[in-house]
Amino acid sequence: MIGAQLPLALGVPEAASRREDLIVGAANAHALAWIDRWPDWPAPGLVLHGPAGSGKSHLARIWAERAGAGYAAADFDPASLLRDGVRALLIEDAPGWIAARGPEGERALFHVHNLLQQQGGSLLLTAREPASRWGVSLADLRSRLNALPSVGLSAPDDAMLTAVLAKLFADRQMPPDAEVLRYIVARVERSFEVLAPIVAAIDRAALAAKRPVTLPFARMVLRERELFD
Repeated sequence: MIGAQLPLALGVPEAASRREDLIVGAANAHALAWIDRWPDWPAPGLVLHGPAGSGKSHLARIWAERAGAGYAAADFDPASLLRDGVRALLIEDAPGWIAARGPEGERALFHVHNLLQQQGGSLLLTAREPASRWGVSLADLRSRLNALPSVGLSAPDDAMLTAVLAKLFADRQMPPDAEVLRYIVARVERSFEVLAPIVAAIDRAALAAKRPVTLPFARMVLRERELFD
């Protein structure tokens, strides 16, 4: 299909895009409701925004799988939407996508939006901030972006971080003590992205030492690897 790629051809673990792996909480419930609402969106697209590590990519790729969407790489040719009949498209980090295309970036996104609208298709854009803060100078594109629904994700709270952390440990068949979860969550930044490397480091050390994941052991591993103080 076109110069687009399927979203899961991005070197991202498949589990990071599965609906059943999504932990739902106050930080993402509203955004998930919008993803589930597709194709009954009131506009030809949606802007999904939130801080790094808030789960934008997970939600976006759930939508992409459901919609059969293509993934627009930086060199994506908008004309291929018509040539190849693409009806749904995901652009992650839309401001970065625009910038990567240089002076023609804004006009390229303008054409993508218009072509999908003409075909009755759908466009999902992700970014750290709402479109009104992207600094778009092309007036026609700015007006179209501002007309799209915009839904935000907030940084995960302790409850969501704990649930995701517990699942990451469970996936490796090494359920930790509850105090291990509390210790880690109390010290990490509010981001899902930081959890997997922490769990992987503890898992490797536990397997090598043939020891259970207790608080003293987890604390030792994380300090030795300078992940925590």
